[in-house]
Amino acid sequence: MNSSMVRYILGYVLMIQAGLMMLPIITAVIYGEKQGIAFLITALMCAGLGRLMSWKKPDNDVFYFKEGCVSTALSWILMSVFGALPFTLNGDIPDYTNALFETISGFTTTGSSILANVEALSHCSLMWRSFTHWIGGMGVLVFLLAILPMGGGSRFNLMRAESPGPSVGKLVPKVRYTAQILYYIYMGLTVLEVILLLAGHMPLFDSLCTAFGTAGTGGFGVKADSIAGYSPYLQWVTGIFMMLFGINFNAYYYILFRQVKKAVSMKEVQAYLLIIFSSVAFITGSLVKSSIGFGKALRDAFFQVASIITTTGFATADFDKWSISCRTILVLLMFIGACAGSTGGGIKVSRIIVMFKTVVKELNSYIHPKSIKKIKMDGKAVEHEVVRATNVFLITYLIIFVCSVFILSLEGHGLVTNFTAVAATLNNIGPGLSGVGPTKNFLFFHYPAKYVLMFDMLAGRLELFPLLILFHPTIWRDMLKQRAKRVKDKVGK
Repeated sequence: MNSSMVRYILGYVLMIQAGLMMLPIITAVIYGEKQGIAFLITALMCAGLGRLMSWKKPDNDVFYFKEGCVSTALSWILMSVFGALPFTLNGDIPDYTNALFETISGFTTTGSSILANVEALSHCSLMWRSFTHWIGGMGVLVFLLAILPMGGGSRFNLMRAESPGPSVGKLVPKVRYTAQILYYIYMGLTVLEVILLLAGHMPLFDSLCTAFGTAGTGGFGVKADSIAGYSPYLQWVTGIFMMLFGINFNAYYYILFRQVKKAVSMKEVQAYLLIIFSSVAFITGSLVKSSIGFGKALRDAFFQVASIITTTGFATADFDKWSISCRTILVLLMFIGACAGSTGGGIKVSRIIVMFKTVVKELNSYIHPKSIKKIKMDGKAVEHEVVRATNVFLITYLIIFVCSVFILSLEGHGLVTNFTAVAATLNNIGPGLSGVGPTKNFLFFHYPAKYVLMFDMLAGRLELFPLLILFHPTIWRDMLKQRAKRVKDKVGK
């Protein structure tokens, strides 16, 4: 276990977070808000501690997948712990547990909130709250890979640990360039959305916060009614970009390098768009039957479907009041999620496809016992390791889901509230139904339940295993042994 390299990476992460806090500090200066001092204090703390941790680069900078998982999980926890401090220090969210819940929800791009009146927050806190979505959407470690000198194999292990989806590959031979390309696409789409929002006369502050929430598929709004108070044009722009950020970024890479046919032929993207348009058609028809005009019905249906399947969480309507069939579709979309390699959460469309293909293959084996067929995606055979990993992921996902719902049930809330609260946090969506619907919040949960939901948010964003590996005793035993060996070597010298 290369604990020295883990410490080195965590130090860099803290220094990056210190730099990122310049945005809310600048916002505070523009609006003349004293709350910005809390961000300055926290930034200095992060910079100082980060510099101490990364002062000397370890002689051995190579590490394997387990180190990548530990580095990733600890990075997200550390970022959340320090990211929550400004909210408490400046008094916008006085209770640290609530501030931590809000921050983890931000970084994991979940969007579940404990705030009853979001408009009461200072501009700098609102900016940081939305900016955490943008940071967490692509992942701070992907950004780190683009700038930190490191062995290629180590970079790939770190990227595998943080990137959402059943597998991660290189767009180009070098992982560093892959990370840079991903961020260029990410930033380009974000800037384009800001321009289109400004064209619809949305204020610059609102445009930035909305774009950050859309790009990271997070969903923190700056208004109490989320996006409902904005014009139909702004709702369409936000809805379309939510859908775009839920697409596998490999497709944008192919389009960028004029391989449009390859992008269009991606089975996961095709399935993702088919699910969206089918769901929109059904819900639109249902809303029209309930005496809602076709234009508004189509807009609300598309917006909420895009918001839920991409796990963004923005809202233009109280879908908790829709018909049972419409709400059932939305709950199913919560679990399906967006594409692998996007900023969206959920189980991922690619895993759903592999799961269905596995079932079909198993049925065929009953009919033709001697037949040997491999599961294929985009003309390529899916490796047995990917199928196995998908099955293990789904089993682990189910165990965490059931345990979380049971723990929440001890508080005595309704089943729909508990079930959708876990679905909303584990799938990084934001709102659920009933007590945690689009017009409600998570404040009423007690501390134990909130920490369970925080765990779910982190587990969902990190694809379960990078976080779960922290609970394996071997990891900490190896770290302690390595630490003891270093101390012994120093004493010997």
